[in-house]
Formats: sequence, C-alpha cells, structure tokens
Amino acid sequence: MQPRHPVFDEALQRGKARREQFGELGYLRLTEDFRGLAKGTVQLPEGWIAGYPHIGRIYRLEQGLRQQFEAPFWAEEKIDGFNVRIFRYGDEVMALTRGGYVCPFATDRVSELMDLRIFETHPDLVLCAEIAGPENPYTEGGPPFVPEDVRAFVFDMLRIGRTGFLSQAEKRTLIDGFGLPAPVTYGQFTAADWRGLREVLQRLDAEGREGVVLKEDSSRNRRVKYVTRFSGMYDVWIRASDMVELPGDFFTGRVLRLALFVDETGMARDDRLKRDLGNAFLERLFESVEKFKRDGRVYHTFRCRFRKRESAERFMEHIRRILGHTYVVQRRLEPSGPHWLLEFDKEVPKLTGLLHQLFAGAAVVD
Repeated sequence: MQPRHPVFDEALQRGKARREQFGELGYLRLTEDFRGLAKGTVQLPEGWIAGYPHIGRIYRLEQGLRQQFEAPFWAEEKIDGFNVRIFRYGDEVMALTRGGYVCPFATDRVSELMDLRIFETHPDLVLCAEIAGPENPYTEGGPPFVPEDVRAFVFDMLRIGRTGFLSQAEKRTLIDGFGLPAPVTYGQFTAADWRGLREVLQRLDAEGREGVVLKEDSSRNRRVKYVTRFSGMYDVWIRASDMVELPGDFFTGRVLRLALFVDETGMARDDRLKRDLGNAFLERLFESVEKFKRDGRVYHTFRCRFRKRESAERFMEHIRRILGHTYVVQRRLEPSGPHWLLEFDKEVPKLTGLLHQLFAGAAVVD
C-alpha cells in the first residue's frame, strides 16, 4: 500500500482540498495548486495521482524556441478536446478530469476507445489522454479528423505515487507495444530548426488543426505549446456565443496570437481574413440572441453516447453538481444501437441574465 501524500492533511485544513465520492470510491482532490502539486492531484485510498500541469504558450516561434529549449525537443500535435488521466484502481479502470473529478463519461467509454491490457502488466501507470470529437459532453466542436462520436489520444504517461512524466522513449515504447491511440508526432527539432517547424505549422493551419506541444527530450522535461491561426479563429467562433461568461483576455489573447502567427508565417492580411474574424465574433452571438428571443435563455446543446444507462445518469448528477441544477436540462436519454444516447442543454447564465435586463430596457453604464 502506498502512503498518503503528506500535503493532503494540510490542504484539507486550509480548504484547498475536497472529499469526493464516485460509487464506492472515496478520494481527496486538490482544488488549486498547493505545495508543488498541481490542481487536480488526487489522493486515493491507496496511492495518489499527480495533477496535469498547465503548459505555457509561446507567441513567437523563432525567439520562443531559442529562449525555452536547451536540448532537442519533439513536436506533437495538440488535440482540441478535454484532458483526462486514466488509471486502474482495483478491478476498474477510471478516468480523472483535469480538475480531479472521476469522469462518468470517460470512465464509461474508455474501454471502447483503447486497449486497456496495458494495465495488466503496468498497474501503476497513468495514461494522460485527450478525448476529442463532436459528441463529448464538455466542449463544443472538435478536430476535423474526428467527424463523429469521440476518440482518445494518449500524449503523456505518469506513475501512481510519482510526479514527472515518463520519457519520450518509454512512452513511445509502451504506445507502440500496446497499440494505444496517440497524437501524430512530427519529429525531433532544435531551436535552430524553427523554419522547418514553421512549415509543419503552416500545413496544420491549412488543414484546420490546432497546433503543437513541444516536449524537450531531457531530464527537465521542458514543454510549451504553439498554436495556429486557425486555432485562434476557431476558439473565437466557439466561445463568442457566450462571450460575457469569459474574461476579456480570453479573446484578446486569441486575436493577438492569430495576428502574430500571420505575421511570422507571412500569410496574406487580406479582406477574407478580416471578414472571417468578424464572422467568428458575430455569427455565434447572433445565434445566442435568437435563442434568447425564442426560448428566453441562452444555452448549448450537447449530445454524447454511453455504454450503460447508469453511467449517463451518473454523468448528469455530476455535471449538475458542478454547474448548478438549474443550468443543466436533460432533453433525452434513449437506446441508440449499442449505446445510450444522452442529449442535454447547458445554459449560459450570465449572458441569459444580461439579455433579460437589456430586452427589458435596462440602462447600462459602460
């Protein structure tokens, strides 16, 4: 039995950890970074699992690579989805969200998304994966190469009771040996190879892909991310429909990185680019206004598939507890082939409230 991490006793006392329950499993979850451990670190009855750290972003490729990397690094495709850590506990394989909740959706579906026999020979392994596709219950949209449902992509590995990722060589050996799904790796580069990496990113941009995560092949395991012009445009389009829910720098940051990508790659600064950015902001906002006029609220509809009905019901309990019962409305839960199809709405509360005031004629000081 692995010992309890000593940080958790203090974290509980200081209100930086919470007790959680998933079925028969009771565990602790860090609600913020604390004493060198990342938010989302969990303490299980036996062993603990490190939270997935935030990765910095560079905005200029040539200068950023030179400043961030001391050794060669690997360029791995960044997938637009939601981050999970997959682990075995007892006879069950479960998945943690980045915040440290056991995810009913990912836990239910993971056996369909990858071969789990790796845990038979490596029971202390933790697979860090992105689950992406248009039918995920957390985020709208997804990568162009996942046209329906969801897929999983293993991009890092940890071990229970330890911080730090397995090396690139160890990770690749296990991914290849067990046939695990993984993001595309575009090769190894040095900071001096920035022009070659820029060509990769221009191709990804043209294909409507998000960008890359760059991982130094050294003991310090340095990593940063760099994204495409398309990624900035897509993020604006996805989130403009509920823009008042987000801090202003969400949008300014994405427009800035879009502009800097265009500048560094020498892309045309033509009217189409400017028109596309304007459409990204306005079209989804128009949709929100129309929803409010029709239904009296702004919301997004999500649809996802589960192997078991009870998993879908447990997911609805989970998402209502996090977001608030009044903001999540189930539309339907019914059999669909080998799955149970769940469809539900997530309300956008701040924008709904603001539009209520504005349509009622309120005066706003801005």
